Amino acid sequence: MFIAMDKHQERWNCMEEIPPVAAGPFYCLACQSEVRLKNGSVLRAHFAHVELQQCPYHHEAESMEHLELKASLYDWGSKEARTEVEYYLPEFQQIADLLVVDKKLALEVQCSPLSLERLKERSDAYRAHGYQVYWLLGKKLWLKERLSNLQAGFLYFSQNRGFHLWELDLAKKEVRLQYLIHEDLRGRLHYKTEVFPFGKGPLLEMLRTPYLKQPLQQLPVDLDQHFLSYVRQQLFYRQPRWMKLQEQLYLQGHHLLEKDLDYFYPMCRPIVSDHLIQIEGDLKDYYQQFLTYYKEKGIKPVQTLYSPCFYRWQKR
Repeated sequence: MFIAMDKHQERWNCMEEIPPVAAGPFYCLACQSEVRLKNGSVLRAHFAHVELQQCPYHHEAESMEHLELKASLYDWGSKEARTEVEYYLPEFQQIADLLVVDKKLALEVQCSPLSLERLKERSDAYRAHGYQVYWLLGKKLWLKERLSNLQAGFLYFSQNRGFHLWELDLAKKEVRLQYLIHEDLRGRLHYKTEVFPFGKGPLLEMLRTPYLKQPLQQLPVDLDQHFLSYVRQQLFYRQPRWMKLQEQLYLQGHHLLEKDLDYFYPMCRPIVSDHLIQIEGDLKDYYQQFLTYYKEKGIKPVQTLYSPCFYRWQKR
């Protein structure tokens, strides 16, 4: 942590001024337990709990990645608005990594896994008290080929960029917006990326990117010509998802292996998950409009994916 207070209740911010050791002892602003000033050659100056288990607000020692990313965002955000680091919110006993005070906007830098229950609890608490929260993900939580349940919990949604999430890259000093996130029937992800270098342009405007007026976004995905072989393999190994679909077809007098590629089209679809913690709206209309559009157009060698607003326009 960067913020602590001394025995005289004076607040110290290590990013602005490193206190002399003689000013100690120092204490956590949230739990009041003792913290130690650390100012070595590897990590930038910060405070750390003497006994972390005594604090209900800090659950693990901070990594260099977490400290440096918080510092970078603090420097960036402070140029345009009153931004506080490690801001304690007593009304619901939570510490925001960064808080843009006048906007009631919390930025949470998440570099390590946490439980879905804890993610939901923290996200719901922000919303219940009138705060908007953006979760920005460190290296361990970046998107890979498949979407984990936890990553689904960090997804946001807009009509311009569809399902999206934010990544922070300390090595490259950039923020990445991963957007138009879709999943094919093999469970593989398809998405686009927009990169924002640290400190270039207003931070708040960058975060509003998915909601600003902009050109229609699109993403081409080649048709999976070998998908029927994949289905056959899944049935051979009795994979639950495909066995369940096969059982439903069997009751209707059909078999999956009788079907051609048209039956499975569209083969790349929006994310469906029980863990969309950051998304409050109902997406049923979007899912239906999406499927209706591709069923009416018929199977193509390339499936072009569009922003959700596109499918709404087609309905009119």
